[in-house]
Amino acid sequence: MLTAKDEINDKVIGLDYGADDYMTKPFAPEELLARIRALSRRQGDVVLEEMTFADLTLNLSTYDLQRGEKSVHLGFKEFEVLKILMTNPKMVVPKEDLLTKVWGVDSPAEDNNVEAYISFLRKKFFFLGSKVNIGTIRKVGYRLEADEL
Repeated sequence: MLTAKDEINDKVIGLDYGADDYMTKPFAPEELLARIRALSRRQGDVVLEEMTFADLTLNLSTYDLQRGEKSVHLGFKEFEVLKILMTNPKMVVPKEDLLTKVWGVDSPAEDNNVEAYISFLRKKFFFLGSKVNIGTIRKVGYRLEADEL
């Protein structure tokens, strides 16, 4: 990421949102080229095929959510919301983060869009007979929780 934003919080947010590196303007061209060379030496990406939380498995290529022998297909936004929650297990994910990451910064989507998709996911968890629930932390966001298995 190459940006004029040089506050520590901006750097943390940029890296947390997926940037491999963060460089601020003004910059020395030699440093930029050295960073590009360093990134190009990396040996391939780690590609996950599935994510698991408690008794649920999310297939990242088919968008299927499975518990045991039972599975259900997720729509794109359901998949994206659940993937974010599974990437941050047991951590509270602010509703604003879900809106930004799933619907986009310029989207007219509002809080009730997130609430609707959380409801869809909860129904699918119930259908699968999962012990996983999406907990609501009022005025903050959501987190994955699991009853004793």
